[in-house]
Amino acid sequence: MSPQVSIVVTCYNQAHCLDQAVTSVLNQSFADLECLIVDDGSTDGTREVAQAWVTADPRVQYFYQANGGVSSARNLGFQQARGEWIQFLDGDDWIHEDKIRFQLSHLDALDRPEDTVFYSDYERVFLDESHNITRRESKTVGPLSCDRIVHRLLIPDFLADTPFPTLQQCLLMHRSVFAKKHFDEALRALQDRDFAIDLLLSGVRFVYTPIQGAYYTKHKSNRTNAWSYMKDYYLLLYETVYRKHPEVLKSSQRGVEYLLEEAMREQDTEHFHRLLKISQCPVRLFQPSITFDHVLLLRLFFYLKPLIPNQLLYPSCRGPRSERALKTMARFLKLGGLSEVS
Repeated sequence: MSPQVSIVVTCYNQAHCLDQAVTSVLNQSFADLECLIVDDGSTDGTREVAQAWVTADPRVQYFYQANGGVSSARNLGFQQARGEWIQFLDGDDWIHEDKIRFQLSHLDALDRPEDTVFYSDYERVFLDESHNITRRESKTVGPLSCDRIVHRLLIPDFLADTPFPTLQQCLLMHRSVFAKKHFDEALRALQDRDFAIDLLLSGVRFVYTPIQGAYYTKHKSNRTNAWSYMKDYYLLLYETVYRKHPEVLKSSQRGVEYLLEEAMREQDTEHFHRLLKISQCPVRLFQPSITFDHVLLLRLFFYLKPLIPNQLLYPSCRGPRSERALKTMARFLKLGGLSEVS
C-alpha cells in the first residue's frame, strides 16, 4: 500500500547535515510517509549516510543521479514518490515534528484535496563556517491572496519588507499539481519562484497553515549570497515570466529597475539590452530621482552614463550643488516629454 505522504530530501555534498534532515522526517507525528533521499551527484560521504538510513528504517529509499541541479533532483524525487501528498526538503534544512499532521488537518475545510498547496511560516537559521548557529529569525508569512504572493515572488528578497511566502521546505502539495508544472531545470537558482508562480496562475490554491513548519539554514558559503551570481538568474526569471505571463510583468518592475541601475553602473551592454525588452515605462531609477517615460531615453542615458558624475545619480554622493545640477538636468529632459523628476 502506498504511503499518504512522500517527503523528498534532495542533497549535494551534505553528508555532515543529512542526519538532521532525515531525522526530522522520520520523527513526524504523522507516520504514514516515505522518505526519499535524492543524491544529486555528491562526492563526499552522502551515499554512506543515506545507505545507513535505508538499512535502519524501511520508509527510507535512496536514489543517486549525476549532478544536474536541485530542480532535476526534485523532479526525479517526484517521479519515484508514491504518496498522495508531496513535500520537498533540502538536505541542510529540517521540518517541525508536527508539520505534516497539522497541514493535513486543514483538509477538513476544503471541498476537495486536488490542486492544493499548503504553505506555512518558517524560521531562518544562520550558520557560521563551522555550521554553528549564530542567529535565528522567525518569519511569519500569514494568509495571502494569489496576486499578493505572485507580486512578492517577483521582488528580490533584499528589496522586500515581507518574508518569502512559498519557501519550498514549507510546502505540502497534492500530487495533482505536478500535472500542471515540474521544476524548470534550466533555472539553477530562483526555481522555487518560477514553480510557484506557474502553479498560482494555473489556478492551484495556496492555503496558509499557521505553523512554523520549517527551519531554513543560511550559510556564508551559499552561492545565493553572491549578487554577481544571482543577478543573472533574476534576469532569466523575469524573461521567463515575461514569456509565459506578460500580464504580471508589472509586478517585477521594482526588480527590473534595480537590474537596470546595475547594468548602467557596470556598463553591462548585454544585460541592459535584455532588460529593455522587458521594461515597462515609466521607469524610475536612482532611488528614484529620474523617471524615464520612453525606452529611447533609457538607451541614450545608458551611453551617457560614463560622462555623468556619480554625485548626480546616487543620493549618498550628493551635496547641495549636485542636487541643483540634477534638477536642471531633469528639467532639460522633461522638455522632450520623456523624463521628469519624481
